[in-house]
Amino acid sequence: MYILGGGILKEDFILRHTKMIVLVVMMVFFFIGNRYTCMQKLREIDRLQQQLRDLRYEALSISSELTGNSRQSQIESLVERQGLELEGAKNPPYELVK
Repeated sequence: MYILGGGILKEDFILRHTKMIVLVVMMVFFFIGNRYTCMQKLREIDRLQQQLRDLRYEALSISSELTGNSRQSQIESLVERQGLELEGAKNPPYELVK
């Protein structure tokens, strides 16, 4: 009853250190809020790093597919399947010098 009735607030120690107790309580709330904010930012960083990792793998996969599709043999087979009347060059390319 002494604590719940508020009798403890009339103690000499409590009255003398009221400012310090209020400061400590405010700091506790500040640190709890700061920790919560930091945890949210860390979760966001982890999510973005995972997304970046996935996009890098996807870009690498697309790049390797493009490299495979741009080979001369692949191009020739694609031209044949499409029914285009194109032929490969018979003469090797040469460079004009100025």
